[in-house]
Amino acid sequence: MASLSSLSLSTSSSEISIYRKLSVLPLAVSTFPTVRKSKTQINYVAYVQPHDYNRLQCSSTRSASFNVEGTGSTTSLDTSGMEASIKLSSPLFGTQSSSSDAPTDDSATLSIAVIGATGVLARTKIFPALFHLYYSGQLPEKFGIFGYSRKKMPEEDLRAIIAPTLSCRIDHQENCEEKMDAFLKRTFYIYGGLDNREGMPKLNTLMEEVEGNFGANRIFYLSVPQEALIDVASPLAENAQTQRGWNRVIIEKPFGLGSFSSHQLTTSLLSYFAEKQLYRIDHLLGRNTIENLTVLRFSNLVFMPLWNRSYIHNIKVTFSEELGMQTTVRYPNGYGILGDVVHSHIFQTVALLAMEPPVTLDGEDVRYEKVKVLKSIRKLESSDVILGHCKADSGSNLKDVDNLMPTYFGAVLHIDNARWDGVPFLIKAGRGLKKNRVEIRIQFRRVPGNLYHKDGGHVQNLSTNELILRDVPDEAILVRINNKIPGLGMHLEASELNLLYKDKYNVEVTDSYEQLLHDAIDGDNHLFMRSDEVEAAWNILSPVLSDLDNNNETLEHYEFGSKGPDKADNLWAKHGVKWLDD
Repeated sequence: MASLSSLSLSTSSSEISIYRKLSVLPLAVSTFPTVRKSKTQINYVAYVQPHDYNRLQCSSTRSASFNVEGTGSTTSLDTSGMEASIKLSSPLFGTQSSSSDAPTDDSATLSIAVIGATGVLARTKIFPALFHLYYSGQLPEKFGIFGYSRKKMPEEDLRAIIAPTLSCRIDHQENCEEKMDAFLKRTFYIYGGLDNREGMPKLNTLMEEVEGNFGANRIFYLSVPQEALIDVASPLAENAQTQRGWNRVIIEKPFGLGSFSSHQLTTSLLSYFAEKQLYRIDHLLGRNTIENLTVLRFSNLVFMPLWNRSYIHNIKVTFSEELGMQTTVRYPNGYGILGDVVHSHIFQTVALLAMEPPVTLDGEDVRYEKVKVLKSIRKLESSDVILGHCKADSGSNLKDVDNLMPTYFGAVLHIDNARWDGVPFLIKAGRGLKKNRVEIRIQFRRVPGNLYHKDGGHVQNLSTNELILRDVPDEAILVRINNKIPGLGMHLEASELNLLYKDKYNVEVTDSYEQLLHDAIDGDNHLFMRSDEVEAAWNILSPVLSDLDNNNETLEHYEFGSKGPDKADNLWAKHGVKWLDD
């Protein structure tokens, strides 16, 4: 398996600032002796994963024993699985590995630290999601929520900030006020100051006070800008991890600003944490439609034999938003929607649609199949890509005159493997379009030999069958079939078998942050991107990003509230496809 360091990477202008910050960081990868892993784990992550070490608290100099994590619940130093306990008399800079498949101690305290607690994302999404998990009984009996930021304020102010954002489930509404009060009493605040190396030990001290003498597991949600990520991660790894349980770190997208900066970011993170400790979160992947893809594919015999090039003509993935927004705020770099939606959400959706059945539903088995798909996707060529920029009107808030960047991405992906050879995956992702629509359409091939081509002198063209997985608007699963209209004669029409979720299930839809936080607590990482997935996704986009950097890619302008760039029609027509909204 190729090493990340062997890649030929080019540096774009948009990546220089983050590169300067990352390039000066010390790497722990070459500092310590090798701890051998099992062959299976090496296949998954060893080429980007540093050796696993248990790190002692830097404030302690007494001897301590620790276990080096293997691939299962037992500890090992080699592939024979022999257990070992090592005595050290001085602090060792490393990490306590997080074993997502290790047995969970039901008596352990769960501590969740939100770094950047006063930011918009934390206030509007993370804290409400944590409260919903608590209200639904999904948090352990002993837990603590810890806010951490550079804003100097008393603990009560944080509680006052997040209290208005909390709400109880519509389908429950039991003891709502009591639950809110109990949750807020378990929410604490630490002023980190301007130096995280001073702030993180304070966070660790407070966590230990709340956890007491019980076992402790910790999740750190890094809700910080990407340029501040390593400034937070380094002192966190040294000073805030527990030695009495697992540690997991949630990281927000974008995961780098291209291949080069992503490689540098990954290398730096893996010098502080083990791969399985890292949970790269994209809230769009927490939607029920995405969670349901593997269920639909692998638990329904009716679909399994049809899921290949012999029966499927094309697959269309749509991410369309009608509302605009300030692209300079939404998109932190010149790649616009490519980094915000395409690199993670779109490519992960395609991977889940196209992957082979995993050996098990364990996160690593699923990720292994996903990365195989991503590596099989042909690098994008300019002839298969349309990039657009929305021309804002006076009534929209999509205003970005001086900094043009893509708000529309249309492309045809080709997967070069035996299952999908010749099947185009058509992608349309854009903002400022005329409809809100997030869906997947699997269009099957035509029925050979149309028996109903002519009946009673009438020409009847059969519609192709489609399986439609709709997320927005109104989540639904639809199957498009040909059906006889009741009455005399043989007249056919295309009809839809409809499973509309709001009619079938009388429950409130779970927020995507709530779903993904629940997965992170459970150690289910199949919807979080692994380092090799991040790398493979950027490699697919690398020709397009290079053209943007060199001004070789033209952005097609389109009106706010339209279907997108007109030239996209030519791309779809080349593959014999017409989009429903077009």
